[in-house]
Amino acid sequence: MSRAKRLRRLAVLLVAASPLFAGGISCGGDTDDIIVFHAGSLSVPFRRIADDFEAAHPGVRVLLEAAGSRSCARKIADLGRPADVMASADYTVIDELLIPEHASWNIRFASNEMAIVYRTGSTRAGEISVENWHEVLLDDAVAFGRSDPDSDPCGYRAVLTAKLAERYYGVPGLAARLLRKDGAFIRPKETDLIALLESGAIDYAFLYRSVAMQHGLPFLVLPDEINLKRADLAGLYAAVEVEVSGRRPGTTIVKRGAPMVYGVTIPRQAPHQALALAFVEYLLDAERGMAAMEAAGQPSVVPSPTDSWEALPARLRRFALPPAGGRDAPEGGA
Repeated sequence: MSRAKRLRRLAVLLVAASPLFAGGISCGGDTDDIIVFHAGSLSVPFRRIADDFEAAHPGVRVLLEAAGSRSCARKIADLGRPADVMASADYTVIDELLIPEHASWNIRFASNEMAIVYRTGSTRAGEISVENWHEVLLDDAVAFGRSDPDSDPCGYRAVLTAKLAERYYGVPGLAARLLRKDGAFIRPKETDLIALLESGAIDYAFLYRSVAMQHGLPFLVLPDEINLKRADLAGLYAAVEVEVSGRRPGTTIVKRGAPMVYGVTIPRQAPHQALALAFVEYLLDAERGMAAMEAAGQPSVVPSPTDSWEALPARLRRFALPPAGGRDAPEGGA
């Protein structure tokens, strides 16, 4: 074999063996890298949590991959992408798209609320208020953005917020008018809207309050009746709904308004089950991961009821509660 042919063959072998050839992530069983798929709104606290976890576990790397929560779930369910942990901005995404085929349990861990986020130079920023924000967004001189409901919970929550606003303010047709406007500024995940805001491409965005706080952006606090924040207003929120893509292509599911609750799971095919379990345990610990979540403006809801109590790993049961009417949690949460 000529030297040139040997070099070409060597190059092919090196490329095939490279982690980049496998999608940019090394996920073999003999590595200490764990892959965490997570909602874009978790980017800031998860970076801190990952850094702290790595410091506590020398030799371990946490590879974070942010996307809309529904997109994260589809990477696992439809594309077969390896992931050790999946954290969603809406716990029901895990129930609807991953359980039971691709995951067996789901723990609820944090909350949030919808807000109208802007920059100091946004058109009409000096006059926007709780009473007139919907009128400001409908102004032809104003552009606003939201995320894609089929990819991202923040996207369908923006739709639900608009529909709740129509009822709250008593303005017939308000939701349809808001949702018809500025379709060019719909993005795959909510954090994609930050660049549009900062560049001046848009003036406002339907975003989570925590995202605005983390990026130092001004925001308008919405009434509790429309911001999807309060658990005691679940019945009011459930009066509106939106249709999004279903588990299989061509199907749809209905999402009703509900208080915001994040969820986390370990997929059945996680390459590093033991490390994934340690990471989730670290995340849910009140003095570790959840302290970082609280500092980032995403309050803890740990422990909360879970419909998958029986499937929970024993080490994680202290972070959850059985469903209403289920058996009591074991003493001490073993």
